[in-house]
Amino acid sequence: MPPRSLYRWELLGLLWIAFFLHQADRQIYNNLLPLIEKDLQLPRTQLGLVTAAFTWIYGLMVPVGGYVGDRWSRKRIIILMLLIWSLGTLLTGLSTGLLGLIVFRGIASGFGEAFYAPSANSLLTQWHDKTRALALSLHQTALYTGIVASFAVGILAENFGWRSGFYAFGGVGLVWAAVLAWRMDDTPQPRSAETADRVRVSGRELWEHVFSKPTVWLLTFGFAGMVFCQIGYLTWTPTLLHEKHGLSVTWAGLNALLYHHACAFLGVVVAGNLSDRLAQRWPRSRLAFQYVGLLGAAPFIYLIGRADSLMLCCTGLALFGLFRGVYDSNLFAGPFEVTPAPYRSSLLGFILCFGFLTGAFAPVVLAELSKQLGLDQAVGLLSVVHAGAGCVVLLAAMATFGKDYKKTHLLERKPNHA
Repeated sequence: MPPRSLYRWELLGLLWIAFFLHQADRQIYNNLLPLIEKDLQLPRTQLGLVTAAFTWIYGLMVPVGGYVGDRWSRKRIIILMLLIWSLGTLLTGLSTGLLGLIVFRGIASGFGEAFYAPSANSLLTQWHDKTRALALSLHQTALYTGIVASFAVGILAENFGWRSGFYAFGGVGLVWAAVLAWRMDDTPQPRSAETADRVRVSGRELWEHVFSKPTVWLLTFGFAGMVFCQIGYLTWTPTLLHEKHGLSVTWAGLNALLYHHACAFLGVVVAGNLSDRLAQRWPRSRLAFQYVGLLGAAPFIYLIGRADSLMLCCTGLALFGLFRGVYDSNLFAGPFEVTPAPYRSSLLGFILCFGFLTGAFAPVVLAELSKQLGLDQAVGLLSVVHAGAGCVVLLAAMATFGKDYKKTHLLERKPNHA
């Protein structure tokens, strides 16, 4: 095993690639929707239902992932779930109808991916204390890179059929699980009997230290609005560019994802580094990065749907991504400011559950709205939801954060507290 001072960065690299595969696997279905629709002859609402099923399963299981991540080996959880979602992705390529897509894509892949984020982010925060936001921000860049890289399935699909992309990404995930089993370590904290007792978190403790705080609820509502917009954008923007701007499946996927996520990459790294410095003197700044990101992105989401030219649409995608990166830089670091360390994995499970159960409705809602208004107007209306989410986070920063932050950090300074 490498020296401890270096291992924390190796861990970040190992998890970065796992998260890269996590996000690429999630997006390839959306990129291939036009080809899947043509081959399997499924109506658009049913195709949206597959994404909704994935998101519902993910949302329902992620709090279980958070609960388990506070009690069991995070290394084992991450490796096992990487195996499950990669196998689900591979088997999606064998689907011949709606049932197969829902079982392999919706249930198997959604189940496996749900357990990753709570354990991975909690493990990273344990190894990265003073570099928490930077480490989480760099880890978040795997989301952007993985989603952009998923455009490669268009090239595979146009040459070898839409199923080939699922086979390729699923197979790579199975290989990477073996690499993690070889190189990855677990929590740096000692597993003494005293420590083991502390991590048995009760429901009463969760209520006292997490769910009794208004800031947690407001940040959760803000996250849910963001997820609704992200799932709607990721599901239907490649199709929007294919239909409205006449791009091929490959180029529609690339244009829908590249500009947005390249700018988000820039935004999250710069904002993450800056926020670690500001938070030492101004802890409320973690929420400021969130509401600035949400409110700043809203007009550019509207532009994506309503722009008549491809260049203007891509400009909207890029600026939406830049502000999205600003928000993501403190996506988890923000709520961690009002949550003691022993409860953070459970907190992430709850936030992700609420957010993705809400966001699961986006593909179907946009599919139905597109029948009445057109897909371009339906996508543009996501800007209203994004602005509303920003207002909710702003309310948390102004009205509730100070009291909840003080309560949390007074508790953490008490002797013998976990």
